[in-house]
Amino acid sequence: MTDAYKDIIDLPRPVRLNRPRMPQINRAAQFAPFAALVGHEAAVNETARLTERRIELDEYLKAALNDKLLAVAERIKEHPRVEITYFCPDPKKEGGAYVTITGSAKKIDQYERVVVFMDGTAVPISEIIRLEIKS
Repeated sequence: MTDAYKDIIDLPRPVRLNRPRMPQINRAAQFAPFAALVGHEAAVNETARLTERRIELDEYLKAALNDKLLAVAERIKEHPRVEITYFCPDPKKEGGAYVTITGSAKKIDQYERVVVFMDGTAVPISEIIRLEIKS
């Protein structure tokens, strides 16, 4: 150590009489981490999240899908077991995901244009890309 501070190195810490000493927990809070970019990480993660593009079916596939829907409609009282793959649009950005659901069909609602399953799940007919009758 240099001799420049020799005269003050052993002096006691100065104490102010007009202000109380700050508690240690409050002193520590001054140096707590500060998140200057609140929400930035969430925005980066949202941008990095991948979505798929919607597949446009040609007329032949639409006709085949329509035939399968008619077959399900004819057997709807039996609650046929079906497997449907459909496009589920992403609410936050362009694109979405393809979801496959298997279950017993309860009804085909012509007004709402949905296939309703026994558990209450409704699949929009316009989003269906594949339909298989299991039983």
